[in-house]
Amino acid sequence: MYTLNCKGKLLNLDIPAVMGIINATDESFYEGHLSLNIDQLLEKVANMLSEGASILDIGGQSTRPGSIRLSANQEAERVIPVINKIKQSFPDSIISIDTYHHEVAKWAVESGASLVNDVSGGNMDEHMIDTVAKLGVPYVCMHMLGTPETMQNNPVYTDITKEITDYFIKKISLCQQAGINDVIVDPGFGFGKTIQHNFTLLNKMNSLNILNRPVLAGLSRKSTIYKTLGITPGESLNGTTVLNTLALNNGASILRVHDVKEAVEAIKLFTAYKNAAPEKSGI
Repeated sequence: MYTLNCKGKLLNLDIPAVMGIINATDESFYEGHLSLNIDQLLEKVANMLSEGASILDIGGQSTRPGSIRLSANQEAERVIPVINKIKQSFPDSIISIDTYHHEVAKWAVESGASLVNDVSGGNMDEHMIDTVAKLGVPYVCMHMLGTPETMQNNPVYTDITKEITDYFIKKISLCQQAGINDVIVDPGFGFGKTIQHNFTLLNKMNSLNILNRPVLAGLSRKSTIYKTLGITPGESLNGTTVLNTLALNNGASILRVHDVKEAVEAIKLFTAYKNAAPEKSGI
């Protein structure tokens, strides 16, 4: 399977891993996950680690549809103190910085992060890929059609699975040429995609196996779930678990989630199911 070198700490993905979402912002689409107070945030981190999170994904900027961009300095003011506090309290934790600013990626890694998660795949900052290569950390390269401001303005694809696969073939080549060793691909559920696009992509996600890279699935409490079911993001945990299980069955190596315990349980059950020996027919 896959192993990620996170600044000397190896993360084995033979069994899928859970990435816990930590929002250092008051703009989360999921109101039950606002991170406004550093003590509450550290308590959330402690809970996520105890429940089995392998990675903590720290983000200071909302990327929901129509969100307003922060500058690199504004974003850094939110995330760098959080990363410093987490590393002080949990020095062995693996921290991912969720940013599309190369400066924030650099400052975050210097402060203790060991993985960069970029929703734009380098498209919103031409220096990002070279910066990650110099930092020597794994890179989550996501697909997004357009920008957070425009991505849901009538997204259109001819063949979404093929187009996203072709996108990643090009991006992985660019990353390799720059010197990035560990590339994780994220198909970007909800980023420039309709609900139908998301279900089609999830259904065909195992086609990304041709890339020979770990796949990250970020489905947690997204509108595909709560709009389909006619509920709220806060009521979307069960739906999240269902779609996470489908993602695991279609090749996901990392689940990015708000709710770690339930994702870890899904992985345990899925792994037991996959490893079950077939019964002998007796014939």
